[in-house]
Amino acid sequence: MNGSPEGVEKAHIPWPSHEALGKPSLWTYSLLGGLILLFVWSYQGAQIHLSQLFSREGGGQILAYVLKLFPPDLSSTILHEALKGAVETFAISFMGTLLAVVIAISAVFFASRNLIYSGLLYEMEAKQGWKRSLRMIPYLWAKSLLNLLRTIPEMVWALIFVFLVGLGPFPGVLALGVHTGGVLGKLFGEVLEDVDQQPIESLQSTGAGRLQILFYGILPQVLPQFISYTLYRWEVNIRVAAVLGFVGAGGLGQRIHIAISLFLENQLLTLIIAIYILVTLVDYLSAYLRRRVI
Repeated sequence: MNGSPEGVEKAHIPWPSHEALGKPSLWTYSLLGGLILLFVWSYQGAQIHLSQLFSREGGGQILAYVLKLFPPDLSSTILHEALKGAVETFAISFMGTLLAVVIAISAVFFASRNLIYSGLLYEMEAKQGWKRSLRMIPYLWAKSLLNLLRTIPEMVWALIFVFLVGLGPFPGVLALGVHTGGVLGKLFGEVLEDVDQQPIESLQSTGAGRLQILFYGILPQVLPQFISYTLYRWEVNIRVAAVLGFVGAGGLGQRIHIAISLFLENQLLTLIIAIYILVTLVDYLSAYLRRRVI
């Protein structure tokens, strides 16, 4: 055989036939048809009219409004308001995320099936049905609570808390904390239920108790993902906090709402630039913390 690459005979790889790939089944056609019907129904239900969006009149109105935004208002008064709003928005997102972590940690250990009533921690127990039933009560309560917290959107929570505690940044903190607490609780719970069982088995074989297994076998596994999810939600919350002001929850959103209502387009552009700078800084800060901590 010739040693050169040209002398090596190329292997013939046959193209798979239709029989090998398999013919599409009736289920495949039904699923495709269902997706098409769902698309058509959603398109009509959302009352989408692309012709209006991309018409000459619509495009002209968009261009006219964009031109009104320039130049941005860079007066000292507006810059001071933008800076004050950015600081408020940052504080709302930061404190709201911290509150969310407290809520999630408080409920997630009761909402994790493998920590409360099943799994390796309970396999060696004598089977007593009444004990298992009692443990399911806090499990179901915690799961229902987390589902409720994340089901209600942040804007609705903000409206509720505005009526309870008044206008300002505080209802924004509460709204973000409550909703994000439900989201983080679900994410943390999924991480806890997917932990590696080998360290738990090793600790169990040495006679370690449940708290020792939790602190030395489970938390070291889940802590990096807990931190990663928390930082990600903080990035999300900085964007949400900039919008909560539309319902009176302070921050840049409240100032944007005023600028839109009073047709102060130049001030609006300044505030939009402030949001962009703030979000970019938080993204970089979150990425830096993720690299340093995880």
